[in-house]
Amino acid sequence: MDLNLKGKVVMVAAASKGMGYATALECAREGAIVSMASRDKDSIEAAAETIRQETGAQVKAYTFDAKDGASIAKWAEATLEELGPVKGLLVNAGGPPTGQFESFSDDDWQDAFELTLMSSVRMIRAVLPTMRASGGGSILAITSSSVKEPIDILLLSNVMRSGVTSLFKSLSQQLGPENIRFNTMIPGKIDTDRLRGTIKAQSAKRGISEEELSKNMSAQLPLQRFGTAEDAGKACAFLLSDASSYITGVSLAVDGGLIKTVW
Repeated sequence: MDLNLKGKVVMVAAASKGMGYATALECAREGAIVSMASRDKDSIEAAAETIRQETGAQVKAYTFDAKDGASIAKWAEATLEELGPVKGLLVNAGGPPTGQFESFSDDDWQDAFELTLMSSVRMIRAVLPTMRASGGGSILAITSSSVKEPIDILLLSNVMRSGVTSLFKSLSQQLGPENIRFNTMIPGKIDTDRLRGTIKAQSAKRGISEEELSKNMSAQLPLQRFGTAEDAGKACAFLLSDASSYITGVSLAVDGGLIKTVW
């Protein structure tokens, strides 16, 4: 399938590793011009160089702080000036810390709000003018299976990512007439640093080894394995592309059958 991404500018947040990196790589493989950003300058530049070497695509690395609105705006402005009109945006950021309700202060809640929900609002706000001017685009957010089935130790993520899902569904209705699409991708058990951190926390809580817990968790999935970052990246590249031009307001689960709800 031709995703029709060749020559189109795609911005990918939190792209130095994990699902963000995999999305940037898949878009580059499809010929997109990739603007990738993360907080760590050395890491994002190394990631961009790796993708350039592998794909031959035009890839530009930027630094930004997902909790800083001015930083997000600066990234979008630089992308527009140096690469051209933006047609795709992956909204992505590291997740809030794990823990139970009693362990979180007001500052913890505010930090999670800024990192997860407000970063989404600000990234969308930063690209809307260029998408409107160029006749549309696709905006995608990586959320979590917790928006369907809350995860015990991920309370902050459960709440904030549900808000992101509602935001994207609302905007798909509002901005559909302008050909700007909004979707979310729900990753299941994807083998990333985030999953490994969750396994570490849960193994300590349950008193079993991380290896044993990983084996038990993967055995419960219909596909009997954790997903890879590449699995998620391919799905994200599709939803960011014109190949999904009639898909908006959707939450696509890339979860190996993890979620058991029928909707």
